[in-house]
Amino acid sequence: MGSDPKVLEFEEVSKHNMTKDCWLIMEGKVYDVTPFMDDHPGGDEVLLSATGKDATNDFEDVGHSDSAREMLDKYYIGTIDMSTVPKKRAYVAPQQAAYNPDKTPEFVIKILQFLVPLLILGLAFAVRYYTKEK
Repeated sequence: MGSDPKVLEFEEVSKHNMTKDCWLIMEGKVYDVTPFMDDHPGGDEVLLSATGKDATNDFEDVGHSDSAREMLDKYYIGTIDMSTVPKKRAYVAPQQAAYNPDKTPEFVIKILQFLVPLLILGLAFAVRYYTKEK
């Protein structure tokens, strides 16, 4: 941690709420956890859900280890001006597309849902035609 911590306002911190740019507020401190998104055991969704608010309770409720607490030091970027943090969190719609684990476009899936039954039906007719006694 630096000797002269940067004081950040909530509005600025709350803009960093995406997988490629994620800042969290915990115990009056601000952490840039972007490099840790892929390595977080709970997944990046857990970290993203803690953006835009004071995430201290979320962090404490899970019961993180001492090593996890020590790890925070390397992500520390400054302190939060607590007077700028709203008491109640306003709902902010996600700015990213929904997570698609297999990365398959939906139209490909719909085409396959149509073509696979047709292929099975065609195969059944072909087997019937070639195995029919003459």
